Amino acid sequence: MSLKDEYLEKLKLQLDEWSADIDVLEVKARKAEAELRLKYEQQIEALKAKREEAKVRVGEVKESAGEAWQELKKGGDAAWENIRNAFEEARKKF
Repeated sequence: MSLKDEYLEKLKLQLDEWSADIDVLEVKARKAEAELRLKYEQQIEALKAKREEAKVRVGEVKESAGEAWQELKKGGDAAWENIRNAFEEARKKF
């Protein structure tokens, strides 16, 4: 397995984890009282947007040719960390 394939696999596993997190948060939001439910739903929508952003990054790396993926990795790692932090903050709030 190439470094690129390993990196993509790592990103896909993280996306799967975030999708599972969103599912759990949606269940909690449905059980919450009306005022909290609105806040939860807003947070969930923000997380879904972050997840979609991450999927775009995965697609860019996947489609990159040759060594170009490593340049995408450098810029993507910072964005990926930002997304990870957003999920961590959401877990704390819920």
